Amino acid sequence: MHGARSQSNIALTIAVLFLGACANPEKPPNASSTAPTEAKTLIAPVPTAPRHTEKAKKPAPIATRPLNVSAECNFRDETGYNGTLRLMVDAAKVRAFEARVNIPRQGTCSFDLKTFIQTRELPNVELSHRRDPCIVRVWEQGTRVTVAFQQCQKMCSGNASDYLWPILTDTRDGSCS
Repeated sequence: MHGARSQSNIALTIAVLFLGACANPEKPPNASSTAPTEAKTLIAPVPTAPRHTEKAKKPAPIATRPLNVSAECNFRDETGYNGTLRLMVDAAKVRAFEARVNIPRQGTCSFDLKTFIQTRELPNVELSHRRDPCIVRVWEQGTRVTVAFQQCQKMCSGNASDYLWPILTDTRDGSCS
């Protein structure tokens, strides 16, 4: 029986040595720099905004100022959409407003200050029709002044109101589109 026990001890020792030979020992922290290095894939951290100890300051709101614009212009695009605009606003008070827009195969829209009352000056100029829900808004955006229309079906013939776009006026040269 002694022989069988020593054979199993020898088999166990061989198995431990075999498994030990397969293990990959860790290198000591002060490993020689002459040892071959392994290629490693490094993932760079995603850059983030610098962290400040103070709260970030928000930009100041755009100052509200009275609108001043004077324009008398004609416009036309390649489809034949065309019109005229006469607009004068002084210190956010509308002094003159007439617009006529012709939309090919749809109809015409006409606006005249006589049929509107001014209902707002700041931050945007607003004109409301005296008898209808039509509202005309005028505001400045950089070097352009926009004249936009809302619910103005009765100011238009046919179904032109469905195709009515805002009129843009360039304050540098008085042109419109």
